[in-house]
Amino acid sequence: MFTGIVSAVGAVVRAQRGAERLALTIQSPYPDLRAGESVAVNGACLTVVETAGDAFRVDVIVTTRGRTALEALGVGDRVNLERALAVGERLGGHFVQGHVDGLGSIVAVRDEADARFLDVRLPPEVAELSVPHGSIAIDGVSLTINAMPAPDAVQVALIPFTLEHTTLGDRRVGDPVQVEGDMLGKYVRTLLRKAD
Repeated sequence: MFTGIVSAVGAVVRAQRGAERLALTIQSPYPDLRAGESVAVNGACLTVVETAGDAFRVDVIVTTRGRTALEALGVGDRVNLERALAVGERLGGHFVQGHVDGLGSIVAVRDEADARFLDVRLPPEVAELSVPHGSIAIDGVSLTINAMPAPDAVQVALIPFTLEHTTLGDRRVGDPVQVEGDMLGKYVRTLLRKAD
């Protein structure tokens, strides 16, 4: 379980690809990571399989590769990182499982006063969970939905701190982003469908 409060930006230092394998080695500021821990990489919950110095390695399985943009990562690419939530810690964002629902795409970027606004087109299963002032995770960042400019799109506002401490400030129109819909909305949707 995560909160969507990114605690570091890491960088890919190695990407090993095979027909059925993707292993990423990521530099991070987490000196005490251990094999078996969960780390959210751009919002995708991955298991640390090895650590060495200031880097850790994760294996990205086929199902994860199919619903994330991790396949496209290469050496030097920056990624948002968050360690798993420990019991008793403050929950600063919202409940984020790290189970990416799919890929969205940036359709508009505009700066206004002290914020940058991103419009993101969502996959249908995430769009139906989205409501104004609700929560969404984009590339692992917990954000509030500012508005819904279209039935399949959300607008989020990024404050200067978020622009400085995550990779979202690098995003441009056309870029893919990993999205996770609100967990509570998923349960409500499922319960309502079962009630029909």
